[in-house]
Amino acid sequence: MLTEVAAGVFTHRSELLRNNTVVVRGTDGVLVVDAGITGPEMACLADDLRGLGLPVVAGFATHPDWDHVLWHPDLGDAPRYSTARCAAAMRDLRAAPDWRARVTGGLPPEVADDIPLDPFGLITEPPAGTGRVPWDGPEVRIVEHPAHSPGHAALLVPERGVLAAGDMLSDVFVPMLDGFTGGNDPIGEYLAGLRLLEGVVDGVDVVVPGHGSVGRGGEIRERIGLDRAYLLALRDGGAFDDRRIVAPFEPGWEWVADIHAGQLRRAARWNGREGSPG
Repeated sequence: MLTEVAAGVFTHRSELLRNNTVVVRGTDGVLVVDAGITGPEMACLADDLRGLGLPVVAGFATHPDWDHVLWHPDLGDAPRYSTARCAAAMRDLRAAPDWRARVTGGLPPEVADDIPLDPFGLITEPPAGTGRVPWDGPEVRIVEHPAHSPGHAALLVPERGVLAAGDMLSDVFVPMLDGFTGGNDPIGEYLAGLRLLEGVVDGVDVVVPGHGSVGRGGEIRERIGLDRAYLLALRDGGAFDDRRIVAPFEPGWEWVADIHAGQLRRAARWNGREGSPG
């Protein structure tokens, strides 16, 4: 079901991971951001859009995680965009002879049979230097940053006061980091991403995270602050006071605390604190 969250901006939710698809209405059709997870859910989205007489004229994937690069034939063959790094990652994946097996092996088993793989990751980057989604609709700025995964981007729709945040600013997931390997500084990269988002949220009334509930008004900066506090505690070995760890929003989501526990261990090794008191 489509829910209007701002003038001409809608969300469509997947139940598995509380994924949010964002739909922006343009002149001749809609832009679909992160289309969804299962085939039936995406087909439902396509039916809803047909019922409103709104063809899909463009798509966008915020980053290369499997649950954000999916598509369904019922959504049509409109051009699908992402950042250059995200598009390159998908081209490299699909060039591997065993790419289908690799993708399928990483899917949750309860939905693996319901995900259409033919259009998986078929995305391209917009013309170089534009920094915007090329379509006939309100301006949609691509805010690329280093947090969460290579090639991650949020989309800012200034005319509608909306930020589609991808896998950031969630009220159900703690910040999920891109590994602790080599010279990589995932905490620093994520903090840099938060600073970039903080720099564009003036005038934003609605934030739609990739997972969780829509945030409005002052809650947007509160979420930035919550994520920053989590990261600083992770970096500095501080105490955590984060409702996403202590009190999952729904029974069955206790595994979010497991994500945190794994990151805590990796951060301790990366910082050389493993085995130290406290």
